[in-house]
Amino acid sequence: MTAKTLDALADVEAATVEVHDVHKWYGTHRVLDGVDLRVRPGEVTVILGPSGSGKSTLLRVINHLEKPEIGHVSINGELIGVRRQGERLKELSERAILTQRSRIGFVFQNFNLFPHLTVLDNVAAAPVATGKLGKPEAQELARELLGRVGLADRTGAYPRQLSGGQQQRVAIARALALRPGVILFDEPTSALDPELVGEVLAVIKDLASSGTTLVIVTHEIGFAREIADRVVFIDGGRIVEQGPPSEVLDKPRHERTRDFLSKVL
Repeated sequence: MTAKTLDALADVEAATVEVHDVHKWYGTHRVLDGVDLRVRPGEVTVILGPSGSGKSTLLRVINHLEKPEIGHVSINGELIGVRRQGERLKELSERAILTQRSRIGFVFQNFNLFPHLTVLDNVAAAPVATGKLGKPEAQELARELLGRVGLADRTGAYPRQLSGGQQQRVAIARALALRPGVILFDEPTSALDPELVGEVLAVIKDLASSGTTLVIVTHEIGFAREIADRVVFIDGGRIVEQGPPSEVLDKPRHERTRDFLSKVL
């Protein structure tokens, strides 16, 4: 590997994510209602909750795909999507926001791969587009990452030629290609057939053991128990309770948490 590619593969400092009093409305519907959350560097935080509770919106607020009406998000102390101007927060330019997003990996539930690009080029695209690597170095990095997710032999395939599980593993490799300080997963297995779920969870488990900061929205309770440092239960746009899996999943304090778990376990 070239020195530049080795630099891109070098360990990235795991990020601290802080969500401060975030409120978000869609019309008159309040989706997030004063959310405060701190994710420590290298921590795996799993977010649980019923459909419509605000889980996915919270992830999208973290990387400023959604703009909160009140509150803000910071990563490693840097405000995301805004800057302070006196007593107010002013929206950054789209270019500046895109630069920030390049340091925040996001894995969507529906893969969002480019159908006209090969697997290799899907993974190499972002480092080239952001100017972090030239095309040869980006493709070298992409091969390394595809090998890491078990797809070294599918570099020339197109997304339509892959199973759902394989596409999601490509999406994870693509998220890793920019060496983000944190990776957000929005129900990464919900669009998969049951027999394909395990292969994706295995890749995420490998990431978790590497010390990367992960925030994962999922309905996979067994996976949450195994992988999470902390479980956060959200309902009605509020964090109802949070703590280690042994507490939240096995001895929940809040009645709403107990009711939710009784229906999904």
